[in-house]
Amino acid sequence: MGKFFLYIVVTILVVWAMDSLNINGIFKKNKIFQARLLYFFLGISLIYLVTNFLMDLFTIWKLF
Repeated sequence: MGKFFLYIVVTILVVWAMDSLNINGIFKKNKIFQARLLYFFLGISLIYLVTNFLMDLFTIWKLF
C-alpha cells in the first residue's frame, strides 16, 4: 500500500515538474506525435526511478 501511495505522490510531482519544461525547440517541425511519445516515456521513466529510489532509501533507513 505504501508503494502505491508513493507512486501517486511521485506522479503528481513529476507531472508538475515536467510542466515547467519548454522542449519545443528540440524537436523538428510536424513531429508532434514523436515529441509527445518521448515526453510520455521520460515521465514514466522518472516516476519509476524516483519511486524505486525512495523505496530503497526507506528500506535502508529501516535497517540502520
